[in-house]
Amino acid sequence: MVGDDKQQRLERKLDRRLNASSDGIDMDVPASVVRSETVYTGRVFHVDDMTLALSDKQGGVHEINRQVVRHAPCVVMLVHDMSTDRYLIEREYRVGSDIFAYGLPAGLMDEGEDILDAALRELAEETGVVPDRDAMGVDYIGDFYSSEGMSDELAHIMVLHLGPFRHKERHMDPDEHVESTWIPWSELTATRITASNSMIAIQHEALRRLIAKHSDTDKPTLFA
Repeated sequence: MVGDDKQQRLERKLDRRLNASSDGIDMDVPASVVRSETVYTGRVFHVDDMTLALSDKQGGVHEINRQVVRHAPCVVMLVHDMSTDRYLIEREYRVGSDIFAYGLPAGLMDEGEDILDAALRELAEETGVVPDRDAMGVDYIGDFYSSEGMSDELAHIMVLHLGPFRHKERHMDPDEHVESTWIPWSELTATRITASNSMIAIQHEALRRLIAKHSDTDKPTLFA
């Protein structure tokens, strides 16, 4: 676990530097919940209105009020057909931006579902693409909060490098309307994509392609 030890040392060093700008709140003490009330419940998420307590370095307590959107975790995937060097792109209506937005295959995870299983399920449901798992490489990029100041939605982001795959009939929810097509890398990078999680995947792939261009191998890393 050398990587974890290195990360911890870095964070301790960073915390010492940040403490110089402290207004007195002790950020080594976790926040505690004073009150929490669910004020909205919908089909996809619910909203909690919370009062939380932060401790200061003199032992005092400071209450803050926050509202948090409770949301299931999701998967976001950039899908690469290695045989043609093309990528899957989608278009669908997004109410947050109020546009028919370009983006990548993505979707909510079911409770207890494995990350890769969820990604492949969503891929098949939205696009009909079913990869051969034994001939597929996966670059697992990481887990990122979509908007950690107001939501606990955690996005598991990855790049799927497909070998052989087959098509099956798409199976979407009744209120889900998604278009998809394969495009070359040059078109993908020129497309206006507004979702931050999708851009994380695309930028990761841009770095991989740059490194591969100047090395002897183009092998993607495998899912861990």
